[in-house]
Amino acid sequence: MLLVFGGGVHRVDGGWTLMPASAARVDTAVAYVAANEAAYSSGAARSPRPRVIFSGGWPGRHRCKEAPPPGCREGDLMLSRARAAGLDRHADLKWETRSTSTLENLYYAVEDGLLADVSFDLGQPLGLVSHPWHLPRVRYLIARLLRLPPGAMLDISVLDAIAVGPAWSSRALHAAAWLCHLGARNPAALLRREQRLLALAARLTHR
Repeated sequence: MLLVFGGGVHRVDGGWTLMPASAARVDTAVAYVAANEAAYSSGAARSPRPRVIFSGGWPGRHRCKEAPPPGCREGDLMLSRARAAGLDRHADLKWETRSTSTLENLYYAVEDGLLADVSFDLGQPLGLVSHPWHLPRVRYLIARLLRLPPGAMLDISVLDAIAVGPAWSSRALHAAAWLCHLGARNPAALLRREQRLLALAARLTHR
């Protein structure tokens, strides 16, 4: 199973399209499934068809940006790009469109049952599709939310340098997440703290 994290959407000529980071993550998932198609079809994996989940809704909500209309949320656009590349012929595609942050990507994927019926372990890890600067934060949040050990997660890194963010911001964000979530004992508490952190960041950005 692969979980593909959104990287943003924006308006272009009156419509909505994926930011380069989101598009690169979809393309990475497509390439990964294609590269491992023989293993899936031979039954080497426990499931003959991998499940690929695209998670992203409205990442600009906390910055008071205009909301994409139904059908144009990040998960919708990621799914459309994957289908256009033919991924639906080789994988079962799922998506969610409510999330506004990395933690919500995970939270709503769980709440919507998209990760159900699978036990992740060393032999069948959860594939995490994102950029190298983002994956440490993803792993930290998954360990907190899903209680998965490191060996039950597999990094599937995007190698598109155009969409790579500055290293200092990644380290700062990871540190802020660690402090924000310190002491939270359940998913709902983690989510409330994440939402407060994002709201605070939005207010500070617009001062």
